[in-house]
Amino acid sequence: MKDLIEAIKQLKEEKHALIMAHYYQQGAIQDIADYVGDSLALAQWAAKTEAPIIVMCGVHFMGETAKVLCPDKKVLVPDMAAGCSLADSCPADEFARFVAEHPDHTVISYVNTTAAVKAVTDVVVTSTNARQIVESFPKDEKIIFGPDRNLGSYINAITGREMLLWNGACHVHEQFSVEKIIELKKQYPEAIVLAHPECKSVVLKLADVVGSTAALLKYAVAHPEKSYIVATESGILHEMQKKCPNTQFIPAPPNDSTCGCNECNFMRLNTLQKLYDCLKNESPEIHVDPAVAEKAVKPIQRMLEISAKLGL
Repeated sequence: MKDLIEAIKQLKEEKHALIMAHYYQQGAIQDIADYVGDSLALAQWAAKTEAPIIVMCGVHFMGETAKVLCPDKKVLVPDMAAGCSLADSCPADEFARFVAEHPDHTVISYVNTTAAVKAVTDVVVTSTNARQIVESFPKDEKIIFGPDRNLGSYINAITGREMLLWNGACHVHEQFSVEKIIELKKQYPEAIVLAHPECKSVVLKLADVVGSTAALLKYAVAHPEKSYIVATESGILHEMQKKCPNTQFIPAPPNDSTCGCNECNFMRLNTLQKLYDCLKNESPEIHVDPAVAEKAVKPIQRMLEISAKLGL
């Protein structure tokens, strides 16, 4: 593995490539990346980079977002099969029909969507900025929110909005076991429960802190003296443990698990070997239809502009 890591670093330097990784990637990939972050941070970095090659270690829609923001750059992904159950739950043709049926609605789409869905969207959001962006619209604004029904329900609850929700969900965050989390709370009564807003509402009711991946990490770093039960994809525990080496982090288990934690099988398709091959061969490469990209970039740029204005 040491030789493989050195080979990846050498290729990266030779090709002037930038490696980005989501917090849900395996620890070894996070450690070798130039930037590690959540969806908002990855989009912000992609928009600013001058590197001719971007390697996006995450899932397919993240590569698409980078390509839409950087059409003149080569965007690579280690495994083209690394999809997203949430993005898959919102087929572009069906979502476009849904939008057409509600022509008087502003369309807000979660970043976990394909470029084709973003192309029929007014503004994109991430879990980091969803509340603030929704609240930037008038209270009587009619809004379609897709595709995550759990995040949409959470935003409705904390803002008092009545957004029309698309019925999609992330298979990882859908699977957390309420019963097992309650058992963990009994075993670790002092532990703080951290939960991502893509979790079901019954899980969020058990949480002490609800927030995006970056927000949960920030909270843990600010309070390293506490112990935590973490209800989101378990890849984030790597960065949490790096930042807080003496803190206890306990992954919240799903309903059916042999490993006792909740991993995204799509995120785990990326490996160091695939990352090396990707850099060496400059493939697989992300391509987005120019006509789709021209429409999809506008709601992403609008998100980045609102986020910058709000200081996010």
